[in-house]
Amino acid sequence: MIETDRIVGSQEVADDIYTAPSVRPQQIDEYIGQTAVREQLQLSMDAAKMRNEQLDHVLLYGPPGLGKTTLSNIIAQEMGVTLRQTSGPVIEKPGDLAAILTR
Repeated sequence: MIETDRIVGSQEVADDIYTAPSVRPQQIDEYIGQTAVREQLQLSMDAAKMRNEQLDHVLLYGPPGLGKTTLSNIIAQEMGVTLRQTSGPVIEKPGDLAAILTR
């Protein structure tokens, strides 16, 4: 039996760009792994929201590919703020950071 609706190939289907959901989690409860970290972050975010204050500083560290950027995006989205992403090598002088933050 031949499946006529099955698409096999490496070419992108035009509608995929708009209909495929992001594979990255958008909320803290969608984030897989790091249970203790998730619970602590959820508690901190809930407390900050209840106090109507910003979230205290959060330091995420580790080698590439562990989900630090994804977790940063989740925190920003759940707190209702904009995240400005950059990397250390991009910031060469004090004015560089100010330019990124005031865009």
